[in-house]
Amino acid sequence: MTISDTTTPEPIITLSEAALKEIKRLINVQGIEAGGLRLGVKGGGCSGLSYTINFDDKIGQYDQVFEFDGVKVIIDAKSAIYLQGTRLDYHKDLMGGNFKFVNPNANKTCGCGESFST
Repeated sequence: MTISDTTTPEPIITLSEAALKEIKRLINVQGIEAGGLRLGVKGGGCSGLSYTINFDDKIGQYDQVFEFDGVKVIIDAKSAIYLQGTRLDYHKDLMGGNFKFVNPNANKTCGCGESFST
């Protein structure tokens, strides 16, 4: 007899209340019914790596999916290495709003905060 592990793995990232609220608002405004928010990392930017954030309705074989209050967050296996422990936040001011990645793995970030190196 084998016992299967039905526990959900710890999320790679966390979302602030403000980020979750804004993601839900965007899903509603854009009428997104399937998929979720894809977070990732790609080469480029001032410091070597930059963050990606968009909605995606495709979930790949090696993607990890985490759910936060009904919102699916999709992270590919390669990006997961760089995003481990990251918190996604959202700030709004008079100029508008923007998502901010608070990444404990980033040793250096550029002035705009959109790229980093490890």
